[in-house]
Amino acid sequence: MSGPVLYRNAALADGRSATLQVGMSVLVEAGRIAWIRPHDDEPDPGPGTTVVDAGGTTIVPGMVDAHSHLTLPGGSHWIERVQDAPAALVEVAEDNALLLRQAGVRWARDVGSPRRVDPVDGRERALALGVRDRWSTRPSFPYVRAAGTWISRSDVLPTAVAIEVADADALLAAVHLQLDEGADLVKLYLDGPDEDVAPWTTDELTSVVSACHGRDARVAAHATRLAGAQRGAAAGVDSIEHGSEIDVATARTMVTNDVTLVSTLSVFASWQTFARTTTLPRFTERGSAAAIRERSERASESVMTAHRAGVRIAAGTDFGGGSTRANQLPWEVELLVVAGLEPWEALGAVTWAGGAVLGEEDAGRLREGGPADLVLVHGDPVSDPSALWRIWRVSW
Repeated sequence: MSGPVLYRNAALADGRSATLQVGMSVLVEAGRIAWIRPHDDEPDPGPGTTVVDAGGTTIVPGMVDAHSHLTLPGGSHWIERVQDAPAALVEVAEDNALLLRQAGVRWARDVGSPRRVDPVDGRERALALGVRDRWSTRPSFPYVRAAGTWISRSDVLPTAVAIEVADADALLAAVHLQLDEGADLVKLYLDGPDEDVAPWTTDELTSVVSACHGRDARVAAHATRLAGAQRGAAAGVDSIEHGSEIDVATARTMVTNDVTLVSTLSVFASWQTFARTTTLPRFTERGSAAAIRERSERASESVMTAHRAGVRIAAGTDFGGGSTRANQLPWEVELLVVAGLEPWEALGAVTWAGGAVLGEEDAGRLREGGPADLVLVHGDPVSDPSALWRIWRVSW
């Protein structure tokens, strides 16, 4: 719609309060929120304003998927898809952009994409970096902050997936390569060949954090095992991704060093749905469906351990790099509630907390003067997380 738009008589939920604001109106002008007022105290919106009867809906901020892989499709064969041709992976990202918008996701944080020659711009780097740059000129597409490709110790990930490093010097060189190529953040893989031993020392990781922060970039650390989470937290990485085995001591360190936990509980739930219909890839074959359920329960307990300690919780689907899909962020919200968060806290994990881990002040927020990235849903997400599945419209 062109011209000012008034969303009249909706409820508002911002993920910061357990109280739903009802009977509110929001005026949007030139892509910004001009004002937020009670419906019975609206100023005159002015001539030419389109009035949208928003009664019966709740406005939430455009959501943030804080852990995603834009160039990969997800599903039960997600590992094989990493080997697809670059043109096919870039096309997957275009499809994922549509799914994200339909799901009310305004921001996507890509935490690893294959390193290839981009078929569009001809540059050899992580494919999500080119996707980010092209989408930045397309207003209806998600905003993206992207890592390069994964950086791992040798003999952990397939060479087609990651930059492998053998020592601390090679680790820092890989980090600077990613930043030179335009990465907004660096993705470290802190699960090592021995799952009970972190692949790098705290001092080595601290050097990475210093290098990235010195170049206005952030560090995201994959750590499904306790050893990696301990080291990452002690080094002050910006986020622990997955964090499936966080204990009380590690959670306290995360609070001290301002480390965010980015949950991806929906991956385990997705594995369980696929287990009935297909053979899962070897990556998930640490046992039977019962073993997957056990890992899922442990990950939920880890989230609550972190939450009780005061760790900031953001959330993502891990779509593309896991079996989930790009339009399933509400699933993660529901699972956070099952784990023990209040629904409004789980909403916060996919709105303002996601913005915080991105370092984007306006991401996932509703405020006068801020961007009008609004999602209108049926229901009350402050008490019912399933409301986020019932999207009526998005404003961008």
